[in-house]
Amino acid sequence: MLHLVPVETEIMAPILTPPALETQKRTARSLLPFIIFAAFAIRLVVVCFTYRDLPDADKFYEAFGWEMGWVARALASGHGFSSPYFPWSGPTAMQPPLYPTLLSLVFRLFGIYSLTSAFVILSINSLLSSLTCIPVYFSAKYSLGARAAIIVACVWAFYPFAIYFSAGRVWEYSLTGLLFTTCFCIAQRIHRFKSPFAWLGWGTLYGVTALSNPSVLSTLPFLLALALYQVYKSGNRWFVKGVLTTLAAIAVLTPWTVRNYRALGILCPVRDNFWLEVYDDNTGDASLDPSFAHPSSNPDEMRKWLAMGEPAFLAEKRQLAIAYIREHPMFPIKKTMHRAFYYWTGYWSLSAKELREQPYEPANIFQVSCVTLLMLFGLRHLLRVNRAAALPYLVLICVFPLTYYITHPLMDYRQPIEPAILVLAVAGAMQLKKRLSKHTLAPEPLLAKPALLIQPK
Repeated sequence: MLHLVPVETEIMAPILTPPALETQKRTARSLLPFIIFAAFAIRLVVVCFTYRDLPDADKFYEAFGWEMGWVARALASGHGFSSPYFPWSGPTAMQPPLYPTLLSLVFRLFGIYSLTSAFVILSINSLLSSLTCIPVYFSAKYSLGARAAIIVACVWAFYPFAIYFSAGRVWEYSLTGLLFTTCFCIAQRIHRFKSPFAWLGWGTLYGVTALSNPSVLSTLPFLLALALYQVYKSGNRWFVKGVLTTLAAIAVLTPWTVRNYRALGILCPVRDNFWLEVYDDNTGDASLDPSFAHPSSNPDEMRKWLAMGEPAFLAEKRQLAIAYIREHPMFPIKKTMHRAFYYWTGYWSLSAKELREQPYEPANIFQVSCVTLLMLFGLRHLLRVNRAAALPYLVLICVFPLTYYITHPLMDYRQPIEPAILVLAVAGAMQLKKRLSKHTLAPEPLLAKPALLIQPK
């Protein structure tokens, strides 16, 4: 008997029989540890060249984590979660608690702002970034297949942004990236799980991720709605699962919310500096560099901060921002459009001043624009062949950046969704290669229909 197998058994797979396809998947999984090791090795090499630049006594150690580093210094010095700027200024909710707590542990063990601490924290960042290869692989495998998944993992291992922001910067990028990519990987599959504990676990992980970067919470309602809709279509109970996920996330955030209320007298789930950021980049002539209204770089604002205290200072910034936006409604709109364009192209300005200060800007524009074009091409293809798999990616690239469109669109703040962007970019690159191959290969006149692989059964 003859068995007819379709040409493409996976979205991105070559012509393979089911046994061969399973062998390919096992081979891909066996390569993953080597990719993680290679990713960690190259990041450690970069760490060796960057860690000595972090401690800088002349600048009050701004480069060593900025607000994250200052709060970690306060924790390690016994001042509690406080002082988001260099002067001791009391309790704060300016930063989420997860990464400063991790950094404070490094400070306690290896010294505050020491070279050893610099090497250790950048190595930890590098490890977290390397481990992100795991959820990146499984996320891509769910959408594109095992072959494409291993390519995406390799791309992440050597992706310049992933290397730079983990091995050269003290911030929460790598921690948030690992946690959020894992959340997204679960979101792709959670509709398959009937156990309420799986939905509780997903909500819990989302809450923990929000304690690293609260911006990720904007995507939870949409990803949860997509998952619940798939549960509903399959005829299973969906309402209880949604409630359990939501309550789990709220339960994780509640202790920090209570802490903020007791310490500062404000109702704030994670951080309270949103209106400072809005005021900073939506009034006057603030540039892309967030220094216009920040106490860290404006002495007048620092004096006001110390005199008024954090809650009153931020409340004033909220009033000023709203008043300015009402009086000049077109200015924030234009700035928001400019920021959105920058977010996806890397282009802000090519003025002589910009090129002197940022000489790598043209290369950055080229890289970001190419990745974005491939991402859009990959998303278009995925929407055509597997809409259910494409919609979660659509949520990430449409919803997550909104916060940064109205505040600061720096490439730093794109890192939580950079793994998902690369999955779509690789999908786009593979489809582009496939189309180019069709044009370069001579047509076979004897085949009028798609080929079928004939194999004995």
